[in-house]
Amino acid sequence: MEITSILPEECLCLIISLTSPEDACRSAMISHAFRSVANRDEVWEKFLPSDYRSIISGSSSSSLLSLGKKDVYFHLCFHPILIQNGTKSFQLEKKSGKKCYMMGARALSIIPEGAPAHWIWTSLQESSNRFPETAELKQVWWLNMRGEIETKILSSDTNYAVYFVFKLRKEHTTGFTQRTVGLHVHVDKIGLREVRMVSLDPLRDEPRYIRERGDGWMEIEMGAFFNNCGDDGSVEFSVWEAHTNYVKQGLIIEGIELRPKDSAS
Repeated sequence: MEITSILPEECLCLIISLTSPEDACRSAMISHAFRSVANRDEVWEKFLPSDYRSIISGSSSSSLLSLGKKDVYFHLCFHPILIQNGTKSFQLEKKSGKKCYMMGARALSIIPEGAPAHWIWTSLQESSNRFPETAELKQVWWLNMRGEIETKILSSDTNYAVYFVFKLRKEHTTGFTQRTVGLHVHVDKIGLREVRMVSLDPLRDEPRYIRERGDGWMEIEMGAFFNNCGDDGSVEFSVWEAHTNYVKQGLIIEGIELRPKDSAS
């Protein structure tokens, strides 16, 4: 006898909602009766962040709230939404439903800024770009870009990694081969301070810490931390290089992303 004929649907909904999005999808494949329960809004609402309504309402995709909860969940997994006037993006990690944020270049403090001789804002005509603008380095002698995010908006009790997302122009890129930049991550509440020195344009025989994301951009891990900071912590991150003997140009910045450790983008 099938369990769906013994237990009320409300009980099955509760049981499935206490598992995971991945388990709910597996349950939907067992039978038609299970599918109707596993796809219910009551189940998928449990997998969405408690503040998902306010996040979506303040985004450029507020019409998502008219969809079923499962559709909302998977849209947020595969299609990041823009928030805070298009300067940041939000999405969910598919397996767990944990929060992922990216601070676009416009949300970062880039120094020196404002002078077209140093940095320019460009709109790359590529479908992979999530932000309307990216920052392109024209020419500087030293790099300094910083950002900060409150830990309370991240998923709690979660291992996070911070990634610098960038690309290098195919032509007219100088100042990054055989030289390193500093990647800094600081979590004030737990006193974590991590510094990594890496090359953004390594030679063939050098260690490669850069990963191609599959969306036309590259990323490099800046650091990692466990988020158990509650409501009053913050994460600060920066990319820094000050070897003023070498001019630097050709770097294009999409942003800095925080997502659960080891999850794919």
